[in-house]
Amino acid sequence: MQLFNRYVSTRSLTVFAGELLLIFGSVALAAVLQDTPDLAANVWKIALVTLVCQLCLYYNDFYDLTLVHSNRELVVRLLQAVGAASIVLAALYFVAPDLMIGNGIFVSSLFVFLVAILAWRIAFNLLSGSLNLQERILFVGTGDIARKVARQILDQRDFAYRIVGFIDDDASRVGERIVNPAIVGTPADIERLIARHHIDRIVVGLSDRRGKLPVQELLRAKMAGVRVEDATTTYERVTGKILIDDLRPSWLIFSEGFRVSRITRLMKRTIDLTLSLALAILTMPLMALTAIAIWLDDGSPVLYRQERVGENGRTFVLSKFRSMRKDAETGTPVWAKDGDSRITRIGHLIRNTRLDELPQLWNVIRGDMSFVGPRPERPYFVEELTKAIPFYQQRHAVKPGLTGWAQVKYRYGSSLEDAMEKLRYDLYYIKHLSVFFDLTIVFDTVKVVLFRKGAA
Repeated sequence: MQLFNRYVSTRSLTVFAGELLLIFGSVALAAVLQDTPDLAANVWKIALVTLVCQLCLYYNDFYDLTLVHSNRELVVRLLQAVGAASIVLAALYFVAPDLMIGNGIFVSSLFVFLVAILAWRIAFNLLSGSLNLQERILFVGTGDIARKVARQILDQRDFAYRIVGFIDDDASRVGERIVNPAIVGTPADIERLIARHHIDRIVVGLSDRRGKLPVQELLRAKMAGVRVEDATTTYERVTGKILIDDLRPSWLIFSEGFRVSRITRLMKRTIDLTLSLALAILTMPLMALTAIAIWLDDGSPVLYRQERVGENGRTFVLSKFRSMRKDAETGTPVWAKDGDSRITRIGHLIRNTRLDELPQLWNVIRGDMSFVGPRPERPYFVEELTKAIPFYQQRHAVKPGLTGWAQVKYRYGSSLEDAMEKLRYDLYYIKHLSVFFDLTIVFDTVKVVLFRKGAA
């Protein structure tokens, strides 16, 4: 399902909702057992504890079911999150003692919800691992696209999918292994396979469909209640990005999304100005200290100005705190890389903490950039990448951003392959752009900054 224009698996939402109830219930139970007076008036304090705990769980990737799949990983991340929540709550109670529900209530509830969450998650994993609760998928096609999407499904655990097998025109290939599941039949076998394996969804992954698409078989499957969809659509839902390999323009043209209303643009601009002005005011002392540190370390200039490509291909001058030597680039532009020798001592610090990005708030206020959007790239690289990557120019349909979907989902990019991967995320963002989606990206950006993940 989609939540705030992001595809979220029902499994993730289920474990999130279950643990919300367990944490809230454990704290409320501890308060009742300690005869806390006027418990009804303290519900909001219990909600605060629940919120802090779930934020710590979320920021510790506890709801990434692909990452947290073993019992050991489950225990380690749960203890780390609870430890962080204890520190945050202790700090809150020290600053504002009135937020406390009662002495020792959180500590009393701690053991209860630790055991409850572990038991709930282990039981959920066992139950959801049952084949009866998994959606059975049949692939039509055995080419690169079908294999890529199948591997993605096999590698993730968020969506409860099980691949039954592949369909190929060549009957002699039946039984041949394709990324683990095998070829189980030809188009003529689709109806039989649906009945035998109770197929829920058919994914069409044919690169060349001219004369090869089993139209009648797929139509009968559709009429029988089986979901039939393009592999690109499946990939988008499972990964949160768009598969640009062999992507047809018709898919972009007829696909839902890629439309931003005037109201959305107005609200987005309002949020841009609000967030940028607030952040600029709050970080002004930090920016002053950063400027002084750069000047003491490597002299002036403190700021680095560079031409970038913005909305509709319009260029603008982007400002950043200088993190490289003054003579870092003298010839043809090159991508910055991790461990780049051109980065100064202070440069390493401000890059890791994202302090070098703060002057871009001025670009957001001016309207050159948005707070959320694809990262702005240099004209030289845009020209080169446009030649090498299909649909690269389409990322300029919206304003570039200080942060973005690709930045919070992918590492620092310094190659053609990285640029292609980030484009997949950028196109997904442009397709699903909304104010709520932007706010969730800002929320995830906090995790990126705190734990030094994502792209620079």
